[in-house]
Amino acid sequence: MTASVRLDGDQLIGTRLLDADPELVWEMFTTAEHLAAFWGGDHATVPPDSVTVDLHVGGTVELETRSPDGASRLLRFEYTAVEPPARLVLLESRTGLVTEITLRPSGTGTEVLVHQRRLPPELRSEQARAGLAGVLDRLAAVVETQNPIEGTR
Repeated sequence: MTASVRLDGDQLIGTRLLDADPELVWEMFTTAEHLAAFWGGDHATVPPDSVTVDLHVGGTVELETRSPDGASRLLRFEYTAVEPPARLVLLESRTGLVTEITLRPSGTGTEVLVHQRRLPPELRSEQARAGLAGVLDRLAAVVETQNPIEGTR
């Protein structure tokens, strides 16, 4: 199965089922090593040394994405909710973009829901939709390497 992502006005909503428990998926979203492995999806890379995670309300996560053409972008989010292993809310203060990540047990795995609100106009695009789908599908591939017996849906 692949990610399902839809654009709805100034919101981007993506879901993906993973054959892993919520604790493992939580680790993927909250550790620098794992974020670097999947965050760029198939459209960018994230240098591992560019990722910092200060996981608490008011803390930040920062990372740099690099596209194939060499362009780089520094992303910085503030945690506004940290509820292990079920929910993270991140605010990108420059644009006001809010990203809520919800992890729900589903059968033997986890449903990942990423809901981005207040998308700036430049992110209300097919490219952004495909980008989030790529990130969620890359997450599934990384989870599979951490959980090889279960595989990925």
